[in-house]
Amino acid sequence: MRRRTRNHIRQRKAAAPERPQDRWLVLGVYVFLIAITWIVFGQTRHFDFINFDDSDYVYKNQEVMRGLTFGGIAWAFTHLHAANWHPVTWISHMLDCQLYGLNPAGHHLTNVAIHTAAVVLLFRVLRRMTGALWLSAFVAAVFAIHPLRVESVAWIAERKDLLSGLFFVLTITAYFRYTRKPSLRSYGLVFLSLALGLMSKPMLVTAPFVLLLLDYWPLHRMATPDGGGNTPVRLILEKLPLAALAGASCMITLFAQKVAIRPLAEVPGTTRLANSLISYVLYAQQMLWPFDLTPYYPLRPEEIITSRVLCSVALLLAFSVFVFLCRRRRYLVTGWLWYLVMLAPVIGILQVGNQAHADRYTYLPQIGLYLLFVWGVADLCATWRHRRFVLSALGVLTVGTLAIVARTQASYWRESESLWSYTLSRTTNNAMAELNLGEAIHKKGRVDEALVHLNRAVEIQPGNFTNQGSLGIALLTKGRREEALAHLRTSLELNPVQAPIHSSIGVVLLELGQPDESLAHLRKALEIDPNDGDAHYNLGNTLLQLGRAQEAVVEYERAVAINPADAQALNNVAWVLATWPDALVRDGAKAVKVAERADALTQHRNLVITSTLAAAYAEAGQFAEAAKTGQHALQLAADEGNSSRAESIRAQINLYQSGVAFRDHRSAFAPR
Repeated sequence: MRRRTRNHIRQRKAAAPERPQDRWLVLGVYVFLIAITWIVFGQTRHFDFINFDDSDYVYKNQEVMRGLTFGGIAWAFTHLHAANWHPVTWISHMLDCQLYGLNPAGHHLTNVAIHTAAVVLLFRVLRRMTGALWLSAFVAAVFAIHPLRVESVAWIAERKDLLSGLFFVLTITAYFRYTRKPSLRSYGLVFLSLALGLMSKPMLVTAPFVLLLLDYWPLHRMATPDGGGNTPVRLILEKLPLAALAGASCMITLFAQKVAIRPLAEVPGTTRLANSLISYVLYAQQMLWPFDLTPYYPLRPEEIITSRVLCSVALLLAFSVFVFLCRRRRYLVTGWLWYLVMLAPVIGILQVGNQAHADRYTYLPQIGLYLLFVWGVADLCATWRHRRFVLSALGVLTVGTLAIVARTQASYWRESESLWSYTLSRTTNNAMAELNLGEAIHKKGRVDEALVHLNRAVEIQPGNFTNQGSLGIALLTKGRREEALAHLRTSLELNPVQAPIHSSIGVVLLELGQPDESLAHLRKALEIDPNDGDAHYNLGNTLLQLGRAQEAVVEYERAVAINPADAQALNNVAWVLATWPDALVRDGAKAVKVAERADALTQHRNLVITSTLAAAYAEAGQFAEAAKTGQHALQLAADEGNSSRAESIRAQINLYQSGVAFRDHRSAFAPR
């Protein structure tokens, strides 16, 4: 009788009308939650893209870069990309590109805004379901700024996590409304919210089960001994349409990720099971001690030893038994099963990638642990005389500490080099971190330093085609063509379907004086990926060396069509049209138009492009403008200390002053 009375009191409390003073308290909590979220994550507006999936999702994804278009929306729903089908996520990235272009600040701000909305709505629905304002506020605050949230919020490519989280909270909110006033319309809102969440990330396939847990606590919809409530069968039948939706999402996801799921031959089932058991305990440990977090934890079978597995099994069983024995405190059952079940799809039984575990996977599952611990501590302190003071002080200390640690953790995500340098300082034998750090440093022009990390990545994982390919590309930059070619060919042997590697081999072969072989590899690259702008550009170079200037111009223009801001390809088009010896190829008016566009993109500060513009003016008969522009190019050469280039520009200026256009008999442009 006592338990039923307490449950009924809780239900009445949750349904009680709100007092005016409570409204001000709630408003204050909203402001506080928004403030701490932005204190921790507002810094990301100054961050760059990361060389870890951000290219696939945004800055090298041609469909996304075009912005929000009808064609793009259709593509999002009808194509699998990056081993996923999540059209809502693609559409959100398209909208960001429509609004901000490729300015990462806007993309980061959208991430923070979505997370903030999820935090506020989580507090709102928990308070309404439980009637416990401060406990709900604390759960939402920890969810907002726990260091494990950093990966989901600071990583643009993890937008899918945030969107699925937002729609998950909206699903719970719609479900709560449905339980208060059941109707087809209110159930439809539950269905729609879950569908949108699944189309953001299939992590929500366990959501119907979580709704059943909410029926148990805090909604108390389960049948009671006095005949109240609903039977379990009825509640399960109520969730069947949602379960069918989740099942369909599972099938689509398995189909989409079939190329990414590692076969049992690579990672045996026993290893996966053992790692899963360890990960359940490790995620809980990271919740309590959120330090040494990194974006990538390599899966190392040699570290999955029997003692760790047995210890993990013992802890999981012990806590499960504890929850069962204390099941009268229903929040223990709901919180623990929420955690176990929501983690199940990403715990590693179906191994996607080479990671042992990932911070982002805790985004929603750990809410269950927050509920369990927060309500548990409140129960333990219920008889304390000074419990309000003690709990308030403990809450402030916890939130403050988490905010400081999370803000520091987020700072490492400002750009790729800082992120992967930090990762290597916290892990060992991490091929992924070595690879990504090497690529980030290579992009900055520090090739020798990059080679150290890329060689280390190959040493750790010689059978990884990405490691071999990136090392080959870096060696090519150093002019070590034979070594580069060996690693590039090894990469192709491991995975023949790589457009960038075929393109790079084409570059090497052209430099080795084998243009026909170069042509074959570049054609293959474009057969694999017709939207590879670099392959089109390199193919243009090869065709130009073969004397097929008109075809070369077509390829450069295709590179520009893929990336309208490709100043290098624009320059090549203009130079050929302005200086090629064959009059049938030259087109002065078009050369001027293209060169002016390239010059504007580089803010009139690029020596090569300014020289091209001068040549274009000369071909168009505008010799005075050609000489003037040539003088500007000469000044840029002087500023750079490029004396050899300055001499050639002076010779060109003399031609322009004599009313003669420049002709270039060379046929080589810098590859890429």
